[in-house]
Amino acid sequence: MKILKPFQKIFNFYSDGFKNMPKWGKQAWVIIILKGIIIFIVIKFVFFPNYLKKNFDTDEQRSEHVLNQLTKTK
Repeated sequence: MKILKPFQKIFNFYSDGFKNMPKWGKQAWVIIILKGIIIFIVIKFVFFPNYLKKNFDTDEQRSEHVLNQLTKTK
């Protein structure tokens, strides 16, 4: 399959790079990935709370609110 060949080359390039990386480099990547996950979780819960679940009791009320917001003219 010609389509998968470039993706396979890219995957092999990064895979070989990580295999041949020194120990401190692998540790640095683990720290970077963990920090990214923690930051994502904090941002999601702090800046994007579940507005519909908090302010409306039933699915019908939530759907009405969404429909009203989408069809509201300014």
